[in-house]
Amino acid sequence: MNTVEIIRKKRNGNELSKEEISFLISSYTKNKIPDYQFSAFLMASFLKGMTKKETSYLTKEMLYSGRIIDLKSIPGIKIDKHSTGGVGDKASLILAPIAAAAGINVPMISGRGLGHSGGTLDKLESIPGFRTDLNLTEYKNVIKKCGAVLIGQTKDIAPADKLIYSLRDVTATVESIPLITASIMSKKLAEGIDGLVLDVKTGNGAFMKTQKEAEELALSLISTAKSFNKKVIAFITDMNQPLGNYIGNWLEVYESIKVLRNEIDENDLSILSTTLSGAMIYLGRKASSINEGIEISKKLIKSGKAFDKFIEIVKLQGGDVKLVENPEKYPKAKFVEKIFAPRNGYLKETDNYRIGIAALELGAGRKTKEDKIDPKAGIIIKSKIGDFIKKGSEIAELHSNAVNKLNYVKAWFPEVFTYSDKPIKKLKLIKKTIT
Repeated sequence: MNTVEIIRKKRNGNELSKEEISFLISSYTKNKIPDYQFSAFLMASFLKGMTKKETSYLTKEMLYSGRIIDLKSIPGIKIDKHSTGGVGDKASLILAPIAAAAGINVPMISGRGLGHSGGTLDKLESIPGFRTDLNLTEYKNVIKKCGAVLIGQTKDIAPADKLIYSLRDVTATVESIPLITASIMSKKLAEGIDGLVLDVKTGNGAFMKTQKEAEELALSLISTAKSFNKKVIAFITDMNQPLGNYIGNWLEVYESIKVLRNEIDENDLSILSTTLSGAMIYLGRKASSINEGIEISKKLIKSGKAFDKFIEIVKLQGGDVKLVENPEKYPKAKFVEKIFAPRNGYLKETDNYRIGIAALELGAGRKTKEDKIDPKAGIIIKSKIGDFIKKGSEIAELHSNAVNKLNYVKAWFPEVFTYSDKPIKKLKLIKKTIT
């Protein structure tokens, strides 16, 4: 095999063979190919694209670069969910306990925040003591005991993905559908799952800005999952405004608790969470349709069984159960600033990307790998697109432990909202279902 010739072949838009892709991934993970050559391959793949076969081969090589978890000793079907990320997306914290309470095994390996998009691990770690670094023995034990576990990617799971992703992040090759597909599926397939529910976001707060791009990614993920004989359902969902009202790590845990306790009237967060968990319940053969799965999800919330399951997960993973049962006792941020509407009007648009950046600037995210997250930092959004807002009414609340960060965000935050004198239609949350 000749690395330069393989790069040239892909640069010219030709399909690589299984053996050529295997050689590249194996050589790179063994440090036999330097970063500059693998970067050239990534850029060639980004610009010329990859076929379904190439994407499947790439996924397989990344998957088998590490360990595949064997969950055969645990009875029952194993179903997970993956979201492509967005602002205020805390649905995993809600749907995992719902699905587990319905009798589905949920072996969830999640990620940390990326840019303007928050991470499930960071949210869970805002619960004092909660461990996301369980080893594989502990991982299996938690699933056996309660049916769900939420951890981070270990060094044994798809190590090639870790290496390649860090390189993609600094070579402007993140937004490649084949590369995204291989990255997501190599981790998810390593979990030992039987099926997967996908939440592919689209809009100004998502990585896929248009619905066409989101559908292309969803179809690529579905095609790859099916090549490994996995059951899969994808939803294309809106990310032109935050999901729910709370953004920031503990704030999102708090809102998730309120949904699980049935303390929030039906809203976009509860609708999406029960839709995704309903699809998981359907794939797990505990319902005859997605709609029946949704109804089961709602009943599990109303009965308190979903929240009880969340408490069980928190306890088994070392989290402070008392704070989850009494979230109002969680320490508050030192500084809180209210933002008021400058005029009467209907909320027309929100710059969701900038809202995510605002939360990051307040301390809820990282600018560098070394940054520490402030679990109390974040934003509470008071209105949704289409709502009528009176001049002087509160539209948002900023939380931070650093007054300089708060003042910086406060100066420009009102600009994220656009108003209209004419009524504005509410956004459609679930744009398409692909089965």
